[in-house]
Amino acid sequence: MVTVIALGVSAAAQPPAKDSIPEDSLRKAPVLLKTVTVAGRKSLVKQVTGKTIINVEASITSAGATLMEVLERSPGVTVDKNGSLSLKGRSNVLVMIDGKPTYVGGAELAALLNGMSAAQVEQIELISNPPAGFDAAGNAGIINIRTKKPKQAGFNGSINASYTQGRYARTNNSLLFQYRNGRINSFLNYSFNDSRNFTDLYAYRQYFAADGRSVIARLDQPSRFNTDFGYHNLRAGMDYTLSKKTNLGITLAGNQQHYNGDGYSAATWLNESGIKDSVIFSTSTSPSNRRNGAINLNLRQVFNSREELTADLDWLGYRIRNDQQFNNQREGAGGYSEAIRGEAPSTITILSAKADYARQLAGSGKWEAGWKSSRVNTDNDAAYFIRTTGNWQPDLGRTNHFLYKEYIHAVYSNLSKQWEKFSLQGGLRYEYTNYDARQLGNASRKDSSFSRHYQGLFPSVTLEYKADSLHRFSLSGGRRIDRPPFQKLNPFVFVINKYTNQGGNPYFLPQYTWNIETGYQYKEWLSAQLRYSNTSQSFSQIFLTDSNGIITYTEGNVGRRQNYGLSVSVNADPLPWWNCSLQLDLLHKKVAGYLWKAFDASINQGTMNINNQFRFKKGWAAELTGYYITRSQEDLQEVVEPTGQVGLGISKQVLNNKGSIRLSARDIFYTQAMAGLSLFQYSDEYFKIKRDTRNLTISFSWRFGKAVKSAARKTGGAQPEIERVGGDR
Repeated sequence: MVTVIALGVSAAAQPPAKDSIPEDSLRKAPVLLKTVTVAGRKSLVKQVTGKTIINVEASITSAGATLMEVLERSPGVTVDKNGSLSLKGRSNVLVMIDGKPTYVGGAELAALLNGMSAAQVEQIELISNPPAGFDAAGNAGIINIRTKKPKQAGFNGSINASYTQGRYARTNNSLLFQYRNGRINSFLNYSFNDSRNFTDLYAYRQYFAADGRSVIARLDQPSRFNTDFGYHNLRAGMDYTLSKKTNLGITLAGNQQHYNGDGYSAATWLNESGIKDSVIFSTSTSPSNRRNGAINLNLRQVFNSREELTADLDWLGYRIRNDQQFNNQREGAGGYSEAIRGEAPSTITILSAKADYARQLAGSGKWEAGWKSSRVNTDNDAAYFIRTTGNWQPDLGRTNHFLYKEYIHAVYSNLSKQWEKFSLQGGLRYEYTNYDARQLGNASRKDSSFSRHYQGLFPSVTLEYKADSLHRFSLSGGRRIDRPPFQKLNPFVFVINKYTNQGGNPYFLPQYTWNIETGYQYKEWLSAQLRYSNTSQSFSQIFLTDSNGIITYTEGNVGRRQNYGLSVSVNADPLPWWNCSLQLDLLHKKVAGYLWKAFDASINQGTMNINNQFRFKKGWAAELTGYYITRSQEDLQEVVEPTGQVGLGISKQVLNNKGSIRLSARDIFYTQAMAGLSLFQYSDEYFKIKRDTRNLTISFSWRFGKAVKSAARKTGGAQPEIERVGGDR
């Protein structure tokens, strides 16, 4: 809503000509103040050069949803079966919250995004070619999640509560408070998520003879996993204005997650003729606790109308505890039983400091320069025990203690300039990385250590031409890096189930990507981009099979990946009460590398997202949304079948438009299954995963406070080696 103050006078008393009115009469003449309210609405998706902005609150179906559920149906974003994110068909995305790193990846990042409530989020920014001021990490670009911070004076905020019913129930609630008065601006944002979920996993594995064609055994393994998940998230901060030129700020953040999982599977071995040989029944439990705390101190110093300096100091700490227990029982003659228990605590501490200087140049130019240094320490201790008969005995082959320390230093310079129809931004970033890792030994294994250092230059440039008020053209390019997640450098083996393990790779190297993109935008409703990327030392999952038929999957560098992409997005109003946004991403992907043999694969894949918003009278609104992903391939050894979903929602404004009630249905046709085929050296595996994705949510939100816009709050600092704390563990 936009309030316009208008001046008006009575029609019965029209004033005389201006030149006949005395000056003092102009000052004393009575006028009537009228308030004109102009109704407006915020579009769900907005396209600007190099960036897509998603206004989360504009989506009815986001009510009661987690942040992960919002991302999976955001235009250009896809989520794989492990919860890893891709942007416009490219994986390895740098994820930030309020301009700051998450510092976690794989399962840890998925847990974070599944724990955050969508009600905490104001916008999601998808940035395809970040300037040099950002870290060079993330070959696909950046997903920056901006949380809500009310722009109001006094004491105000919002309350959100929701209940979701699928096969199981869950609740997702949040509170947001802000107090702003004079020199002090403070906020508190809290959310609580409690849920129960399930995963049905079906896997059918075939083992081949040395010729690669003759089937010698089959493994049929349906599994069921149930999880109870609780998540508390708290963010609080305060800005204090020392003077017109100096501002100090502090932000505190923390979250606590508890996760309890239990699983059951029946692995049936079949011979080459398909006749049952034996069955192994497995049960598992996997309790987990994750705690995270963060402190940010920031300073903004304005020297004059042209110069300013900002500085940030960040400390982050993670305490993670993952425990496991597997019980395996073989049916029939020659049966046996065994149990495996694992205790895997880990700690991570991160310290980061940065400073950025900006100076306005003559005309419309701007020069920026900065420095950043970060230090990461990780301590991962995994103790495994096995029991076949009698007491528990140490399993020294799996037990591991891994220590890792990393330093990254960076400097950058960036220059931007605007002319009447052209604008140019170009920058160069230099990053130096050094790390040391040590795997402590035990009675069956000696100590081992490895270290590495590397450096690189990362240019970025964007040129924009504004032909007129309707048409814009752009050309951008840059070089980026993806460093291996910390945990994936850890060589120890992590048990998934009786016949599947996961292992790290200490020889894992960073991958480098060159990106080029050209774009066109017509008004605010049509945009299109053509892009090309070339990645060397590209990441890929690697699946290895041992003589006992156990699959161990890890990750490594396999060769080169090339992507050719086309994106088209439309944001239109077919009728005054109907807004439609549509995005189509087409990708031709070529992946070449060597595992046990040379691979050269290519695939055409696409993603379509559509969102329809309908605004009716008396505060009623509705939304129809959906997405579809074609057959796709990210790794050399895995192809995923098509998937998608449809959602529907309705809402009603209440309490003088300060509150709303929303009812939404997600995955109405229960089509969001993930299925595919994985290829191994002497075997392959078909898999299908279904979760509790079809559900119904009712939510209530209420806003309170006086609407007075304030200056945007500074979000702070560390720009990290993102998504690198955890692996898919």
